[in-house]
Amino acid sequence: MTKNMADKFKVGDHVTWNSEAGRVGGIIQKIHKRDFEFKGYTHHASVAAPQYEIKSDKTEHIAAHMGSALTKSPST
Repeated sequence: MTKNMADKFKVGDHVTWNSEAGRVGGIIQKIHKRDFEFKGYTHHASVAAPQYEIKSDKTEHIAAHMGSALTKSPST
């Protein structure tokens, strides 16, 4: 684990993750540091293990992921 997982990503960062359709990219819209409801499910999050809401580049679909599933994209 990194020094502080909460500092790993910030709103506005471009990240990628694996999905059923392959590698997907998007922009972090929101960071959750407490449990939250998302699409009918409770997602568990904490300061030490936040979850991120990300808007897909291609579909504009919003997904929620743990930081361990994400890779920060290089700046363009």
